[in-house]
Amino acid sequence: MNAIHRLAAVISLASLLPLSALAADTGTVEVLHWWTSGGEAKAVETLKQQVEKDGFNWKDNAVAGGGGAAAMTVLKTRAISGNPPAAAQIKGPDIQEWGALGLLTNLDDVATANQWDALLPKKVAQIMKYDGHYVAVPVNIHRVNWLWINPEVFAKAGAKVPTTLDELFDAADKLKAAGFVPLAHGGQPWQDSTVFEDLALSILGPKGFKAAFVDLDEATLTGDKMVEVFKTLQKLGTYMDANRAGRDWNIAAAEVINGKAGMQVMGDWAKSEWTAAGKVAGKDYQCVPFPGTQGSFAYNIDSLAMFKLKEPNDIKAQNDLAKVALEPQFQSVFNQNKGSLPVRQDMDMSQFDACTQKSAVDFKEAEQGDGLQPSMAHNMATTLAVQGAIFDVVTNFLNDPKADPANAVKQLNSAIKSAK
Repeated sequence: MNAIHRLAAVISLASLLPLSALAADTGTVEVLHWWTSGGEAKAVETLKQQVEKDGFNWKDNAVAGGGGAAAMTVLKTRAISGNPPAAAQIKGPDIQEWGALGLLTNLDDVATANQWDALLPKKVAQIMKYDGHYVAVPVNIHRVNWLWINPEVFAKAGAKVPTTLDELFDAADKLKAAGFVPLAHGGQPWQDSTVFEDLALSILGPKGFKAAFVDLDEATLTGDKMVEVFKTLQKLGTYMDANRAGRDWNIAAAEVINGKAGMQVMGDWAKSEWTAAGKVAGKDYQCVPFPGTQGSFAYNIDSLAMFKLKEPNDIKAQNDLAKVALEPQFQSVFNQNKGSLPVRQDMDMSQFDACTQKSAVDFKEAEQGDGLQPSMAHNMATTLAVQGAIFDVVTNFLNDPKADPANAVKQLNSAIKSAK
């Protein structure tokens, strides 16, 4: 067959193929996120696999940094240049801010077709809407006020699992005396404020916590109990590893997993590191509510906000991502890898480990009263500007052994006022 005949055959074959096959454009969904640790990477892989199974292309844009600050910088740059991703990991009040800029797309058709209003807790659904319309899809619910414990280390030190702040310090003393790091910690602002907010929830209670970090009530922010929060933080800092500066949270988690440290204060994404290390909840490690916060649930919801796109096939891929993110199969696999609680209310929890089952019970209990509170340290309670002001005060305080708690409270109130 000569070249002309071969070309004719190719053209003839091509004429039999549908136009979509010739275009070879099945739609691409680009996802900007900061799920980059071992367990988190496994979790996000399940989402990618499902989207690709549905016939769409996945473009991964992972930006490292546990608190998401680096990812948000990338997103702002992309959005300003008119080239946002299809979906971005955005949380809490930030969803409202992006919605107000007119950059988010309406997901009501996907939400109605898949009965999101019936599946989601009311408080969660409200966060995902802007001006009454769905613009984001939640993938999980994290509990922030957890204390992670290595029971083998505790046994060696003769320490008991704490339920009060006094018991926490008693355990820390025993761990320190036995040669262990009592509290594994990464010296990054968001981690410092995770410990700070858990102490605030313990000392102020859920109503006081809301008054301080949601309502930004000056009387609460400057009161005696807030001074006590800083005093307790200062004391707790003496039990942290002195070499903690700049350490990522998963490196701190590894110290507890490897038996060098006894405890870590961290949200339930820490469980993904224990799972990745082949450890079993309730046997190799324990998860308990941060002492004094029993009955409360500080939540951090991971969600994917969807940006307005132009290409019809890319919009189809985006809608598929939104649909898949709430389907039972993904909710199960993703949250077992991530360590979090499924956001759907109709899930069979028997397939989950002891920590997640406990989390599900506590969430429902907290939802009945005042116990369910948005995490300040994880972008759920206030604006990034106010959160940044709190971070600065808390981190500066924790890194200065001679800092005055009463003065820190004044600085906190002043910084928040300036950031509002």
